[in-house]
Amino acid sequence: MNETDPLSDLPGDLPDDFVWGVATSSYQIEGAVAEDGRSPSIWDTFAHTPGRVDGGHHGDVACDHYHRWPEDIEIMKRLGVTGYRFSVAWPRVVPGGDGPVNPAGLAFYDRLTDALLEAGITPYPTLYHWDLPQALQDRGGWASRDTAEHFAAYAHHVTAALGDRITDWSTLNEPMCSAWIGHIEGRHAPGVSDLAVAVPASYHLLLAHGLGAQAIRAAASDARVGLVNLVNPVEPATDSDADAAAARRMDGHVNRWWLDPVFGRGFPADMVELYGVDLPEKPGDLDAMAAPLDWLGVNFYNPSVVADDPGGPVPFAAQVGTPGSRRTMLDWEIRAQGLEDTLVRVAQDYAPARVLVTENGSAWADVVGPDGRVDDPERVRYLEEHLAACGRAARRGVPLAGYFAWSLMDNFEWAFGYDARFGLVHVDYATQRRTVKASGHRYADLIREHRTHKVA
Repeated sequence: MNETDPLSDLPGDLPDDFVWGVATSSYQIEGAVAEDGRSPSIWDTFAHTPGRVDGGHHGDVACDHYHRWPEDIEIMKRLGVTGYRFSVAWPRVVPGGDGPVNPAGLAFYDRLTDALLEAGITPYPTLYHWDLPQALQDRGGWASRDTAEHFAAYAHHVTAALGDRITDWSTLNEPMCSAWIGHIEGRHAPGVSDLAVAVPASYHLLLAHGLGAQAIRAAASDARVGLVNLVNPVEPATDSDADAAAARRMDGHVNRWWLDPVFGRGFPADMVELYGVDLPEKPGDLDAMAAPLDWLGVNFYNPSVVADDPGGPVPFAAQVGTPGSRRTMLDWEIRAQGLEDTLVRVAQDYAPARVLVTENGSAWADVVGPDGRVDDPERVRYLEEHLAACGRAARRGVPLAGYFAWSLMDNFEWAFGYDARFGLVHVDYATQRRTVKASGHRYADLIREHRTHKVA
């Protein structure tokens, strides 16, 4: 591969059974927040709190996927994707957080699963993508051990209903964001800014993963269980000892804290000391967290370049970025080499059996042109560069089994609202019209090229 033709060898670098996927999550696309027995989630509450989300936006309607899912599956079919990563809404299936299952809510995912399989698309559900039932938040949320136990019961309900047709399950999406952004920074639901709450929340999220993995396997003996983490390479801004130490702390905060316990190493001692908050550990917890993974999901968007920041919040490291770098509309640095480095690091340090890139994408202010087309050359370039990085990682021995573009379509982008568009498909939120962007067509071309290479 080279800079002028980064994809020249891509089909040969990726395995024949490589999963070409797209990803979404429940609160970001489904809408129908009060239909068929769904209860409020922490994101319903957060988004309807003035000042929390850009533009006062919320997910009440979003992409109306709850009603328009047949059209969305047809789009996936046209793109040629072979995997769809979606999330199940806990407040739709178990509205009280614990207690009885809501049959109407579970039936939605039953219909979706059957339709995906009929379309030749493999479902990859995630059981928790940040929409905790508000009823559980009112009882302590992730800072309470009970929430982890309720998650396991919910996981069992969903797997028991769908596990005869679905093989690959993810317990949690980016628990780091749930704990740190939601409980230290306060920029995500539930909007708490308290390290003494965040650390127990982080612990119980990983416990929920472990207990959930046990519950999934108890309900479906052939299930393959994964966990999805946001993983970033962290680099010091300068050669100074202070910045090197800051990079080590940031790596512990965003990467090692979330990977070490899952791979049987326990929580990093340097970070336990840094946080200074007692872990709510009970005998057997660490063993549960280290339940064997069938695959690890890696979400990657941008690298982290940090400088020492002794007066800032934990981990006392400020994001500074690389001067002169290309950036998305969200000011996220673009560097595809970071994805290759991340995949290689994870493979070498933790040796997962399989790795899936479960999210990767870029946000731009896309518009429909007078000709009805959506040209998004920046996203096309981002997509090509990062897929080339996947190919290089596979060639270096990473057991890379699939790639899921974030996202299938424009959606509610959490605290950024609706202005930041990540989709391969444009959504006109006023009319709900879907338009495949140039990047979506390019992704379809790459899938076809890989399929042709495989047949040849």
